[in-house]
Amino acid sequence: MAPRKANRSFGIVGGLGPLAGADIFFKLVKATPARSDKEHFEVVFEQRPFDNGNAVVDEHFNPSARKLHVFNVIKGLEQRGVSAVILTCFISHSFIDELQPEIDLPIVNLMEALRAHIDREFSDVQRMGVLTSSYLIKERLFERYFDDAYDLIYPTSAVQKDCLMEAIYGPQGIKAGHLRGRPIELIGRACQDLIEQGAEVIVPGLTEIPIVIDSLSSEQAVTIVDSNQVYAEYAVRYQGNVGPKSYKIGIVGGVGPSATVDLMNKIIALTPAKRDQDHIRLIVEHNPEIPDRTENLVSEGADPTISLYSACKKLEANDADLIAIPCNTAHAYVERIQRHLMIPIVNMVFEAIEYSKRHYPDCRTIGLLATTGTVKSRIYHELMQGTGLHLIEPDNDFQEKVMDAIYGDEGVKAGFVEGECREALLAALAHLVEKGAEIVILGCTELPLILPQVEDFPVAGRSIVILDPTEILARKCVELRGQMGFPTTVLDQVF
Repeated sequence: MAPRKANRSFGIVGGLGPLAGADIFFKLVKATPARSDKEHFEVVFEQRPFDNGNAVVDEHFNPSARKLHVFNVIKGLEQRGVSAVILTCFISHSFIDELQPEIDLPIVNLMEALRAHIDREFSDVQRMGVLTSSYLIKERLFERYFDDAYDLIYPTSAVQKDCLMEAIYGPQGIKAGHLRGRPIELIGRACQDLIEQGAEVIVPGLTEIPIVIDSLSSEQAVTIVDSNQVYAEYAVRYQGNVGPKSYKIGIVGGVGPSATVDLMNKIIALTPAKRDQDHIRLIVEHNPEIPDRTENLVSEGADPTISLYSACKKLEANDADLIAIPCNTAHAYVERIQRHLMIPIVNMVFEAIEYSKRHYPDCRTIGLLATTGTVKSRIYHELMQGTGLHLIEPDNDFQEKVMDAIYGDEGVKAGFVEGECREALLAALAHLVEKGAEIVILGCTELPLILPQVEDFPVAGRSIVILDPTEILARKCVELRGQMGFPTTVLDQVF
């Protein structure tokens, strides 16, 4: 994403009604309190053609294409570094709550602008007439913002269809470029209909109407609000920020593939959720072509640093709040990568050691079952220095059994979790227990697919603790949602 500009700047989503967009642009510039050209806001007017822009917005209108168009334009504006978005049509404001959680820019809300203006300038008004599309009447857009304080009045059904909708969308309507004559007459009839129903003020809910407001106002007995002008003036004063952001975990996937799925499943299982929307957002950069970490560490295989860093940068660019890497061996590269990232990598190795200290303070001898690369990298050894913990690892013959359990023809990376791989792993586990291990850390993220985390696993005549760093990592990622100040449920975002 491009950096935000030092001064406030606006991105205008055009193309949904070129005339209305131009009118709002003009009124925004006009409303800016500037003594010279250089004091004006920087404005990016994105007039991207929209094939469905002239569709009649009646009660049968489907906004799906418009939603995707608006989203794409806003994502483009994000890349251009603007600080806020202006939507130049009321229809887009009917799905603003769907847009805002998916973008990083605040959207200046036209409906909030109108509500503030009406409350301030028409405090004694009770009955408000609304000129909007048949679709937005059905969607009750104005009710969302005004129903608690005002009686809303719409044109009668015949006037709505034959006058207002025809004036905007008809072949001789404003969207077709006709700004005099017939459209003015038809909108005037709609205004008169509202007045006869008792409207004390009229608010356009179509951004095309303010284009011809001067021709309308002189003919009417009540005020017709220039909603485009109100929006422009509100934008000039606007100091808003994006609302509560959804927490998003970025996962470097493919290291290995089964461990990636295991981490995702454990995050889901550990999230306190009563419905789908309470779960945590995940983004996975699944690249099984990242060079093997163990081969690099023990036999001069290809260096995975750039591939790991690239995956992390992609997650960062896609708005992840933190990164989880479900691979113990990959943590040998975390220190060199972290300093070049703007978001943290949750260190699985560190968290596993901290979990052991916190939950089993009387257990001081820790056994490690991991790839030879993890063992030789000494990442567990280094993080245990000064903790009072003693780390033991398998002798060579049993370390080979661990590697067979992981990389063998019938190992876990080949899709096996029973048979030879389990027997080899249990033999190595018993060996560590005989050497005095009170806790054994499954220091390869595929190994918990064979043996789960358990507090009292019977082996070699004793009962020991088996720790699964993947589960510990998942638990920490879930906990960080609250610790980093993110809402833990959708309801928290609302209330």
